[in-house]
Amino acid sequence: MPALQELKDKYKWISSFSSALELLHWDMETHMPKKGGKWRAEIIGVLSEFIQSQQTSGEMGKLIYEAEKEAKSDIDKALVRVAKRDYERARRVPPELWGKFALETAKAQRVWEEAREKSDFSLFAPQLEKVVDIVKEIAERVGYEKNRYDALLDYFEPGLTVEDLDNIIPKLQEFLTGVLERIERSEKPKDVFIGEFDLEKQRELSRRVLEVIGYDFDAGRIDRSAHPFTITISHGDIRVTTRYDVHDLKYSFFSTVHEGGHALYEQGIPEDMRGLPIGDGASMGIHESQSRFWENIVARSHSFWKFFKPVLEEYFEVFKGVSSEDLWRSSNIVERSLIRTESDEVTYNLHIMIRYEIEKSLINDEMKVSDIPQMWNKLMEKYMGITPLNDKEGALQDIHWSHGSFGYFPSYMMGNLYAAQIYDALKRDVDFSSVVELGDFEEILSWLREKIHAKGRVLEPKQLLENVTGESLNVEHFMGYIREKFSKVYEIEF
Repeated sequence: MPALQELKDKYKWISSFSSALELLHWDMETHMPKKGGKWRAEIIGVLSEFIQSQQTSGEMGKLIYEAEKEAKSDIDKALVRVAKRDYERARRVPPELWGKFALETAKAQRVWEEAREKSDFSLFAPQLEKVVDIVKEIAERVGYEKNRYDALLDYFEPGLTVEDLDNIIPKLQEFLTGVLERIERSEKPKDVFIGEFDLEKQRELSRRVLEVIGYDFDAGRIDRSAHPFTITISHGDIRVTTRYDVHDLKYSFFSTVHEGGHALYEQGIPEDMRGLPIGDGASMGIHESQSRFWENIVARSHSFWKFFKPVLEEYFEVFKGVSSEDLWRSSNIVERSLIRTESDEVTYNLHIMIRYEIEKSLINDEMKVSDIPQMWNKLMEKYMGITPLNDKEGALQDIHWSHGSFGYFPSYMMGNLYAAQIYDALKRDVDFSSVVELGDFEEILSWLREKIHAKGRVLEPKQLLENVTGESLNVEHFMGYIREKFSKVYEIEF
């Protein structure tokens, strides 16, 4: 058998174990009994170590290098390039360290849940210290040129560095802070999404809006979890979760659309790429651009609420007395907030900057885990002008660190920047406002499928962005989007 075909078969065989691992993670976050956590963590650790050992075996390396000689098409060349990059990086980290990482992060998730429930960071700190130590060891083994944190950023956003972020953040922070201060001098819209909303009807509405934007329920499902997420079990099984609040409809609605954006990306990756290194999103930032595009640019637009208001009324009659303009303005209320996932488009990136500063300091041994709550409060005051009253609304609000996902948060900010730039490119080909007002999301989805989803991981994120938009990352697109949108929402000039 040719080495290239043998390599593909090997990856698809390994992917069957990865699918089982993802199913275990999904169950742990949704339906697993509380007492199952200890044993589930051990099972995940064992399975993760096995998968890593297969992905980094000498046999796999030999196949990759032999396949490199056989690859002729652009797709096969990309497959080998990505496989080689992943293999060489993964080989620097021994399987037993990955197994330890999987075990300790699985434990950390359960500890985080208890600590968050009790709003006590000290309960989480000892376990988080173990995770941070492992992450730092992984970063050292993977290697970096200038900053240890670069090794972690590269996992989620290939090519992104601390230097890049430090060049972007000051300009963005100054702009967003200025916009926030200007908006605060204006009249705040009434929030029409606050009230009493039956949870069962919210579940039905969540399913309906996913269907509207094009999510295939024959290849997925929606469930409830403490922290909304999207997970790929297999090509025909892309699952999403959301959360519900009986008093605020925005929680479930926009979380659902956000995760739906991730799922649409996954459902759009070609089946023949599945199980292969190229059968994934280009990066977490590009992935986030899709979720933020659907959540913010589509679902928070005035055109969307002109279309969706009658649908909303089918589930909650209280909205019959509310105009589409009021729904739109309520979707775009800007205010200083403590919780990232509840923040608006103006303040969201400020939340990411806080986490970035903490992570960068932690990974570079400039602060200790026990210092996080104090540093968190200090940075919240610096960026947001407010201070959390407790750990639950402060340093314990995100699950990511219990996952060991250091280097992940900047992807959220990059996703916002990418989304605005992609939006400007899409408008050159699609009459966005018209098709959204008609509820014709197929035209938008088809454009995204052709330009982004169908490419899988064949292109690096920087190359993909240039191919789609015609230029490298340019924060002016995001800043222009914010100016245009919120000058209309608040009827002010920037």
